Amino acid sequence: MAETQTFEAAAFTAQGTSRERVPLPATVFDGTVNMPVMHQAVKAYLSNQRQGTASTKTRGKVAGGNQKPWKQKGTGRARQGSTRAPNWVGGGTVFGPHGDRNYHQTVPRQVRQLARRSAFNARARENAILVIDRFEWDAPKTQRMLALLQALDVAGRKVLILTDGVKPNVYLSARNLPRTHVMPYGDVSTYELLWSDVVLIESSAIGEALEPKAEAEWTPNPAKQASAAARSTPKKAPAKKAAAKKAASRKTASSAKSTKAKSAKKTAKKAAKKAAAKSTAKKQAKSAAKSVAKKTTKKTAAKKKSAASRTKRK
Repeated sequence: MAETQTFEAAAFTAQGTSRERVPLPATVFDGTVNMPVMHQAVKAYLSNQRQGTASTKTRGKVAGGNQKPWKQKGTGRARQGSTRAPNWVGGGTVFGPHGDRNYHQTVPRQVRQLARRSAFNARARENAILVIDRFEWDAPKTQRMLALLQALDVAGRKVLILTDGVKPNVYLSARNLPRTHVMPYGDVSTYELLWSDVVLIESSAIGEALEPKAEAEWTPNPAKQASAAARSTPKKAPAKKAAAKKAASRKTASSAKSTKAKSAKKTAKKAAKKAAAKSTAKKQAKSAAKSVAKKTTKKTAAKKKSAASRTKRK
């Protein structure tokens, strides 16, 4: 156990203007940092987030495998009774989870309180606790929350904002920021405190009711408003019409080019077919003439042979 200490935290307004430092209450910030207790609390928190619904099927619950894959003897292979045995692909699982496991861990109330107090003290030792005088936002605005974080120079870090009770406007303002969490001061746990890099606490939550400091009301960034207005304003109609005409002319030109190319391709194909037909006709005529010439020569040779044989007989 460490000796009791007193801590002070830097205070700011809801717009990021610095104020005088504020002493932190000694009931919570007493310098106690108990590592084993914080480890136990965080382990129980993470374990309680598990549902325990993982489930597997044994060989009796897997579909299929009603028939013996092959006969008992004579194949030379090992005997098998089912294709859904655990040694087969697609078979049942041995000693797998069945969806009835409970991961819940209970931590005594005093241990939880000690772990939570230790986490607060650990952040106080690192000067990572900042006090905001009051969150009185009439409407949710993410840009306003981001402006506050940038004014405090913690925009790129994990920030935990603890409010005095439930404040929906503050929660909705930080909901779209991935590294910023908002919750009531009484609901924070050891895990959230150790997750964060910086803790912003509303002054009334720790018993330090700081009166709001007089300052100008917050207004959105004019440059961002101008860019948003430029995005929202519609473009001029003549420009749209001209663009539409240009697009139509381009489409017509491209369609005309495509039709011309198609017609040229068709004519080329027809010419190729005609040339092929002419060449085939010529080849057929030549082959026919050759066959006729061969037949005539054979007939004349036969006549000559018959005349010669007749003269010899005489």
